[in-house]
Amino acid sequence: MDFSFSELWGHMGFFAKLILIVLVVMSAFSIFVIGERAIAYSRTRKESVHWASELAGPLSANDLSGASAKLQGQEKIGHLGRVVKAGLDAFATRSHEDEDVAFESVSRALERQTQREVHGLKRGLGGLASVSALAPFVGLLGTVVGIVNSFTQMASSGSGGLAVVSAGVAEALVATAAGLFVAIPALGAYNYLQGWVDSRAVDMSETANELLDVVASELRKKHKGKA
Repeated sequence: MDFSFSELWGHMGFFAKLILIVLVVMSAFSIFVIGERAIAYSRTRKESVHWASELAGPLSANDLSGASAKLQGQEKIGHLGRVVKAGLDAFATRSHEDEDVAFESVSRALERQTQREVHGLKRGLGGLASVSALAPFVGLLGTVVGIVNSFTQMASSGSGGLAVVSAGVAEALVATAAGLFVAIPALGAYNYLQGWVDSRAVDMSETANELLDVVASELRKKHKGKA
């Protein structure tokens, strides 16, 4: 028997072929998620870097109204821009209230938006993690069933030896190899993308804390002026 993939595919049973088709679908899904997330992350990173530089001046000067004016009507502001905008909107709405109440409102708005952004950045990563975890077991299932079928055929034919079972075992092991081939890149990509999201979560948390410092300073000035 020729042990090329085409020859093995021709000798595979229905279940083995079904396992390989499932693995191909899982691989296509993981490739789609990796590509889509890479594009999304690149876009939001560029937008965030741009708006971080745009807002640096007003925020360093404690000019919250000026920073808010720059963001009004803008949609492509990245994850950092959306977090800052949520805090500035809350400040504009609550700044006339009690200092502690206004500060807590801004803090909660920043926290909620940060959580939304992290959740959005993680979209698809759960599926990628599932592929990396399940693909080896799907391949192993195909291998086990293939080996069982191989020994069943050997028993029914009444003859044994390596020559009898080698083709069946080779077909079965293709499923394990395919499962690992799908799982390894998916696992590596998941770990990298998850690390990227964790780093952006730290960035958003630091940005929110810096904005809260400015908000606290402005609220103290406002309430001292009223007093």
